[in-house]
Order: sequence, then structure tokens, then C-alpha cells
Amino acid sequence: MQIEFAAPTLPDGGTLVVLAAAGNALGPETEALDRQTGGLIRRALALAGDRFKRKSMLELVAPEGTGPERLLIAGLGKADEVKVADLEAVGGAIAVRLRGLGLERAAVLVDPIGGLSLPVSAVAVALATGAALRGYRFMRYRTKPEDNDATELEALTLLLEDHADAADLYRPEAAVLEGVRHARDLVSEPANVLGPEAFAEACRALGAEVGLEVEILGRPRLQELGMNALLGVSQGSVREPFVAVMRWSGGADGEAPVALVGKGVCFDSGGLSLKPPGGMEDMKWDMGGAAAVFGAMKAIAGRQAKANVVGVLGLVENMPSGSAQRPGDVVRTMSGITVEVVNTDAEGRLVLADLLHYTADRFKPKAMVDLATLTGAIIIALGHEQAGLFTDDDELGARLQAAGEATGEKLWRMPLGEPYAEHIKSDIADIKNVGRSREAGATAGAIFLKRFVGEVPWAHLDIAGVTFSKRDLPLAQKGATGFGVRLLDRWLREHHG
Repeated sequence: MQIEFAAPTLPDGGTLVVLAAAGNALGPETEALDRQTGGLIRRALALAGDRFKRKSMLELVAPEGTGPERLLIAGLGKADEVKVADLEAVGGAIAVRLRGLGLERAAVLVDPIGGLSLPVSAVAVALATGAALRGYRFMRYRTKPEDNDATELEALTLLLEDHADAADLYRPEAAVLEGVRHARDLVSEPANVLGPEAFAEACRALGAEVGLEVEILGRPRLQELGMNALLGVSQGSVREPFVAVMRWSGGADGEAPVALVGKGVCFDSGGLSLKPPGGMEDMKWDMGGAAAVFGAMKAIAGRQAKANVVGVLGLVENMPSGSAQRPGDVVRTMSGITVEVVNTDAEGRLVLADLLHYTADRFKPKAMVDLATLTGAIIIALGHEQAGLFTDDDELGARLQAAGEATGEKLWRMPLGEPYAEHIKSDIADIKNVGRSREAGATAGAIFLKRFVGEVPWAHLDIAGVTFSKRDLPLAQKGATGFGVRLLDRWLREHHG
């Protein structure tokens, strides 16, 4: 969706969205439009009464000679309670309604309403952000674009006096939204299209596009490094494994980077510990952590972040075959720690084990965050509303949670402590890759990962419940959410540049 900001001149034809807060509060430009239409807007609000709330919409036919042909009144709720996240949700609701009307372009009049604590330019940017996020749809495989359901809202213009200021504020946000869009695209792709090699090539292409330094490690190099845990996950597939390393050097020379590590299992059948067939088609998005890191790297490069950041993605496919890893196998990880593979469907932690050690050892980062669709247990604990946060660094955890609150990509801190290390003790190896049956499964995965981090401040985000949604959300249509991109960018922007 193309977002534009312009002076508050009423369009000649088409649809105009105006804003109203609780108590029928209008801005001065909307008041003038109401007088021009003979009080049409206020009469509509009066009829709606208390039913007109935040995200409510009233559709009106504008009188001839008004300028726009249709008016859409969008509710903001109580002006003195409105936050940025609320405005983003309103922007998303506007996008949905406009698309439902079969429109390809429209305008929103943004004028100051008494009681709003945010500047008008910030209001416009929040509305635009929400509209762009909710307006996204993955349409690559639709063959009938003439269907109304396939109508796209191609352009939205925000009309306000401070339009130049709003455009400046929106520019870095637009870079982040591009990262979200690209992450959603990757998660939405079917596994027959986006395998490990295709994902690696997408990383290479991104580097050329936005100025990232990209290094792709193939099987021979992974074998040299001793990434036997990652390689073990991939050995049942005919598709080759890869590790993609993406580097952005926007900070001071020699300054330690921040590291982002993503699980990229492009399809997870469970291996020989085969998943049940119901819902297995969803396992194309088991690379959601890698997609989030990919999107975050695109975002920070796009907004020219003043930070050094490295993104490391482990790209594999987990399949059953005559060469597949067996339950009961023991692998020696890159760190030297041996792992008994009790369940081949607990594969993400094996991939991350080698990635975390490699990243900590090579880059000596000042902080490291991994993202992974790691466990079904986190969905049992938190549902699909929040991701699980595991860390023993209170400052890092608090900062990530604050970034989650600010972006709506919320995190709930889960327990992580040495007593849980007992859950992954193995009888024949240093550790095993699953914990005790039905006990603290998400924490067992996190405590496993902690063994490979060393002394680096680290956090693990289990995003299994939030990477893909079965229902429409305020800022995403059902499908891929791009969860993690905005959260990581906000954390990086506020604490690292």
C-alpha cells in the first residue's frame, strides 16, 4: 500500500474518512465539513449514540457539491485515553472497511481533536502504520484478481496541515513496515517454493538491495565448523542445509554487535518422530523466527540504523527418510556438548544450539536474542496472544518487554532456572533434546538453549503461538503476522541505535 501525506484539501470525488472521538468531538476541518453538509456528520453520530466506539465506522453519502462522494466516520474512542496502539488499530479498521467497499484509494482527514495528547502528525503516522499493516495480504497465488475479495487498497493519503512533518516521521516506520511485509511474505510461501536454498538466496538478494554484508555457509563449511546438531536435523531431506549470516555495520568501528538468531526450519514434518497429519500443512511456517530476523535486518538497513547488528539464520528442512536422524541418536554439537536426540520433532533447539554457539564465539556480541517457533507448550501456556520470553538478564528482559508493549508484539516472561536443568539430563550424553513428559516443555527448550550461549546477555523468544494466526487480528489478516520485526527494531532503536 502506498502511503502519502498531503495538505488538508478535500478530494474532488471518491471516499474521505473523517475522525470523531467520544462525545462526538470533531476537529476544526471536520467541523467545517459538517457545516458544509448541513450537519450530516453530527446527525449520524447522534443517531449512532453510545454504539459508536473506537474502531466503529459510519458510512454516509455526501451531498452533491461537497467534494468527496462518500464519507466514512471512524471512531477514536475517548480522546484523553487514546494511545498510539489504539490509533494503529483504528487505521487497521479503516483499511478493512475501505477494502470491503472495493476501493483502491481513499483519503483520511486528520485534524486536531480536543483532548488528544499526541501531535496531529503522530496521529497521522499511527493511522498510516495501522492501515499499512492490516492492509497487507499475500496474493501471489490468487488467479482471479477481478474478484472483489481480491481488491487491494493501493493508496491511502493522510490529509493534515503538518504533512511534511508527518512524512518525515513516517519514513523510518515505512522501512520497518517493509521488513514486516517481507517477513510475512516468507512465512506465507509454501514449502515447495521456499526451501533452505531459496531462503538463503533471498538473504543474498536482500543484502544487495539494502546494503547488508551477506555470507552463506553451505554443507562443506558447516561440516568444517562441526555443526553436527544442525546437520543432523537436515539429513533426512534431499534439500541442502544453509546458514545465512547478515551483517549491518552502522555503528562505531570495532564496536561489538547485537546478534539476532533465527530458527529457519522451512518445513517440519517431525522427522521420524512424525507429526500427526492434521495441521501438518501449517509447518511451512516453522521458519518464522528466521523470517523475523530477516525482516528486522531489512528494517534496520532501510532506516540506516546507527548500530552494528548481525543476523544469523539456520535454514534446514526436517523430513523422514532412510537417511533421517533416528530417535536415540547422539550428536556432538559445535560447542562439544553431546546431545541425545530423544525426539526428532524437537529439532529447532538442535539447529539453534549450533547457531547460538557459533554466533557467540565468532561475533562476541554485547547482546543476543533468538527467535523460534520452538514449542507447542508455549501455546498451551500463553495461547496466541503473547510470545514467551526466557532470559536470566533482567535488564534485557525488561527492555524487550517494553518494546513488545510499545509495538503490540507482547512478551510474557517465563521461568528459567537451574532446577529445570534436571529435566534435560541424559543417561548416555551430556543432555537430551526433550524434557519430562508434559512438564514445563517450553522452559525445557529454553534451558537447553542456554547451555550454548556462554556469558553473552541472551534472551530466547518462543514465538510458536504468534507467528501465524488462524483469525483476523487488528493489524494482520489471518495468516502470517511478521511477529518480532517491529519488536526487535524498537528494542534496537531505543537501546542500540
